[in-house]
Amino acid sequence: MNRPHSVVPDAIDFSNAAFPFTASTTHGIFAGAQRLHWHHALELNYIQGGTGFILINGMKLPFQQGDIIFINSNDLHRAYETENLVMDVIMFEPSLLSIDLKFDPDLMAPFRSLGNVDRQSPVHDELARLLRRMVKEYEARGISYMSLIRSDLIRFLSLANRHLSSPALEHRPIKGRGMHALKEVLRTMELHLDYGWTLQELSDLTHLSPSRFSALFQQAVGTSPHHYLIQLRLTHAVHLLETTDQKIIEIAETCGFRNLSNFNRLFKQHVGASPSEIRGRAYAGSPMIPSTTSSKKQ
Repeated sequence: MNRPHSVVPDAIDFSNAAFPFTASTTHGIFAGAQRLHWHHALELNYIQGGTGFILINGMKLPFQQGDIIFINSNDLHRAYETENLVMDVIMFEPSLLSIDLKFDPDLMAPFRSLGNVDRQSPVHDELARLLRRMVKEYEARGISYMSLIRSDLIRFLSLANRHLSSPALEHRPIKGRGMHALKEVLRTMELHLDYGWTLQELSDLTHLSPSRFSALFQQAVGTSPHHYLIQLRLTHAVHLLETTDQKIIEIAETCGFRNLSNFNRLFKQHVGASPSEIRGRAYAGSPMIPSTTSSKKQ
């Protein structure tokens, strides 16, 4: 089956392989961030407006307007919107700054420490300006835009490294075998959405007790295994409704729902529209409906 998502490292689409950098502004949580995922690229988020929180390796980091978030290579993360989120997202490969790292090995320290820059810091406003300027330069792509972005990125990271503060986090990060086991479970769940997973079967994959597995999963993902599986199934159902001519009952079965009325009820509850409405919007060319993973539903 052609699945739109998979919990294997995401491949970031850099339009210019010689300049592995991308930037955009998102409104709400876009589809790729609705699921727990990771990628080799480094990621910077600047919260232009709204509120929410992000889970990074099991640590919960609330955010609001003005916050700057650092996501390291291969960090397992997932974002949640609370209200009216507008966010700048910058991603780049570490190789972009390989030459500079020879002179400043600590340039990437903000990513390694999972820190944030205090909004009261005297350099916060300058950092925000640098981030916004990089996004605008990338969108315009004028003459010498790559050099200007690299220059701003180096200055941004250098200043952030000087003024980095450790946030108050609700959990310690999940590391080592626990994180590896979770990644394998998530990948298995996504590859077999139609299977009727039980908590015991999922915990057996990690060689943990059901209670310990549930606690670890809740910490990393922010919801229970059962709820997350429903979200995965519904996200895939939306994809199939928008991109195929399969009958709704066939899509329900493909996504692991054995009862059509239960599928319709959960779909309406989580997505905010019925399957037939989503299909109608897709045919009409309407934009995709809101996230299925709003924090208000957790």
